[in-house]
Amino acid sequence: MQAMKSHVSKGDTVMVVAGKEKNKTGKVLKLLPKKNGVIVEGLNLVKRHVKARGNEAGAIKEKEAAIHISNVMPYCPKCAKPVRTKITVLENGEKQRNCVKCGASIEK
Repeated sequence: MQAMKSHVSKGDTVMVVAGKEKNKTGKVLKLLPKKNGVIVEGLNLVKRHVKARGNEAGAIKEKEAAIHISNVMPYCPKCAKPVRTKITVLENGEKQRNCVKCGASIEK
């Protein structure tokens, strides 16, 4: 499996556009390039059974599972919806991601 080029990065606010978590927003905690996935804070929760270890008791814990990268889009706070982004080069040579619709900067 080949890794996709990512349109989101760690720390971005994204909105899920498909699946059981559709229309929910959250912050990207981790990118998984080999699985073409992202882990979003508080979304796609799954239960994991943890075995007892030493002084810790066994438990059932909830944690975030991966969401395919094609099912998330960057969230524009000005438009208040998921948007495509374009990269513009500033006068000082820095690159900046902007919303295609309104032109607002998409910051982390």
